Amino acid sequence: MSLVRAKDTKPEMRVRKLIHSLGYRYRLHARDLPGRPDLVFRRRRKIVFVHGCFWHQHNCPMGNRIPKTRVSFWREKLEGNRKRDTAIERQLRKKGWSVLIIWECQTNPSNLDRLTSRIVAFLEDPTMLAPMARTNRAGPESP
Repeated sequence: MSLVRAKDTKPEMRVRKLIHSLGYRYRLHARDLPGRPDLVFRRRRKIVFVHGCFWHQHNCPMGNRIPKTRVSFWREKLEGNRKRDTAIERQLRKKGWSVLIIWECQTNPSNLDRLTSRIVAFLEDPTMLAPMARTNRAGPESP
């Protein structure tokens, strides 16, 4: 497991390249936020996680499998990952962040159009702005 990467994975690099090509700028792996999110859009108060289907147990063919050896270890480990993900997402939402999870299987080149529209919709949705950001965008209040 020491060879398993936590950062700069192929799916993450695909998402980063796509978002950058759309003109959005972001910060990587913010240490001051729970879970060290993959992409952080501070001004928009939005976060993108790129999850591996196996490690985070996505409901797809790549994620719906358990290794054949040490089954109890793997079940416990992967279930722990899911619980931790849920707790981190809850903490971030409580702090006013909007969270988008992109699964590894959704980063395939055949899904690029769908992924692009999903990302743009998430980043541009004005209802998902934090309250403070929403008031700043509205301009000065009239008397």
